[in-house]
Amino acid sequence: MSGADSPFFIFAHLRILQVPMAIVITHNPHETEALGAQLVTTLMQNQALRATSTIIALRGNLGAGKTVFVKGIAGALGVNEVITSPTYVIQKTYHTHAPVPWKRLIHIDAYRLQGEEELTTIGWDTFATDPKNLIVIEWPEQVGRGVPTQALDITINHIDESTREINMPYGDTEGSVE
Repeated sequence: MSGADSPFFIFAHLRILQVPMAIVITHNPHETEALGAQLVTTLMQNQALRATSTIIALRGNLGAGKTVFVKGIAGALGVNEVITSPTYVIQKTYHTHAPVPWKRLIHIDAYRLQGEEELTTIGWDTFATDPKNLIVIEWPEQVGRGVPTQALDITINHIDESTREINMPYGDTEGSVE
């Protein structure tokens, strides 16, 4: 894949065009992972001095590719551990080793949570306010208003066995908690 068909090409040009909603089609898990890595680069370009964490709300059905996307984010952050879905442990914290503004990637799978009050039991109030954290929360709809409206909201739709449609609001990539 090259040129205009590449997710990098599509995503890189969104910054110039200031498109409010980007729709990116990936054709295999490698491209989905690469798009997650590209998101880190874009977030770093838009990263101002922050007083709170950067939060990504990641939506999609089972098997849509949410964890594959997070693997790309983790790779760009220099995370050395193997990334797996935190379905049963709910939250995993990884230390970053790349020259990025975040010291930790916090990966949350909220599928089994029953509302925003359950976020507090995993330490949300502490790590959601730390600017050294980049938080990715899968299934944010499970915790209602627990995820701030300023979070970068991304939806991954399963098209077929290998193709995904990824909807990424573009413009305000603040992802902050107020």
